[in-house]
Amino acid sequence: MTTPGDSRPAAAEPALEVLDREECLRLVAPGGIGRVAFNGSYGPTVLPVNYKIHESAIVFRTSYGGPMDQDLRTGLEGVEIKIGFQVDRIDEARQEGWSVLIQGPAHHVPPDEVPDVDVTPWAGGDRPLYIRIVPHQVTGRRIHRL
Repeated sequence: MTTPGDSRPAAAEPALEVLDREECLRLVAPGGIGRVAFNGSYGPTVLPVNYKIHESAIVFRTSYGGPMDQDLRTGLEGVEIKIGFQVDRIDEARQEGWSVLIQGPAHHVPPDEVPDVDVTPWAGGDRPLYIRIVPHQVTGRRIHRL
């Protein structure tokens, strides 16, 4: 039995396939758990989030005053912070899976614009701040056996 972080040998003849934008967005469309990556106050930061797709944007919730609230604010009108959002699905038994990376500006969603999206915060608790990522660059890869 493997534990998180363990690696298994690669498939004997793995094939790496580049995915187009449409396939990437189709793969992440069901929602689930992803990771956001940004330059935080203490350096590179990667955090898990539950997400949903709403009006072609990634939407997740967090808390006011937390790292994403503070580190994703520029304080300047019209200046955006671009972040990374990554989702993957891996089937270790079949030695296959896919990974999608979405990059784009992150926006705090004002309370009067909070979307009607039923997304629960990954960390639970009271997390009323909605963050929206508008996909500007979308890339992905699938690995499978030949």
